[in-house]
Amino acid sequence: MLRVENLSIRFHDQAEVEEAVHGISFSMAPGEILGLVGESGSGKTVTALAIAGLLGQRDALVGGRIFFHGVDLLTLQPAELRQIQGRRIGMVFQEPQTSLNPLMKVGRQVEEALRIHTGQTARERREAALAALGAVEIADPERVYAQYPHELSGGMRQRAMLAAAMLLGPELLICDEPTTALDVTTQAQILALLEKMNRDLGVGMLFISHDLGVVRRLCHRAIVMRDGYIVEEGTVESLFSAPQTAYTRQLLASLPGRRRRCG
Repeated sequence: MLRVENLSIRFHDQAEVEEAVHGISFSMAPGEILGLVGESGSGKTVTALAIAGLLGQRDALVGGRIFFHGVDLLTLQPAELRQIQGRRIGMVFQEPQTSLNPLMKVGRQVEEALRIHTGQTARERREAALAALGAVEIADPERVYAQYPHELSGGMRQRAMLAAAMLLGPELLICDEPTTALDVTTQAQILALLEKMNRDLGVGMLFISHDLGVVRRLCHRAIVMRDGYIVEEGTVESLFSAPQTAYTRQLLASLPGRRRRCG
């Protein structure tokens, strides 16, 4: 489904050019949950933004190839890319409070993809948005539809973002630290919801996180990044049971209960 070849990302201003990702390559199969793991500054988030087509050309130079079902996303014109964004590739961000428009009701924001990609009537969009809010296990979709983001808890805002991202049934959902800003209980609920979406709908997920514990629970495979390079890749089981690099062992040692085994 997704194949990244020799991806490099450089940020530039008038003074200097800084390379954030150094020629990385990886792939993921349909329906797979692939974790992209690393500390802050490892390059994992900018990699995800490049795949989603959300790096501005004025700020970043993106090289290499990003194939989605055989089509190189980096060669598409903006209008062609917009037909894939939202419809076939969805994205959920770390903090929905900053992603949602505070001046617009939640329901209208959930419907946004339908206004862009379909000719549905206002009534049809509303019904679809209510169904999507219900699908992410929001108990009272009608109430949430009519509320503003600040009236919702962090967990409810994240569910609303998931509803918006899943509205058109994308084949790939990119999740950038979607549970980091949540408390432990709400985090577990969101992870369970992602697992259900993967199991019931077959949506593939690229899951970006610095938390190996979360990755272990959710992902099938994981890629470990450091300073813009891939340092290790494998099944989650193999990474936890037999890490191959000192850096991965260091990350694992920081997990509660792992220090004796990995130190």
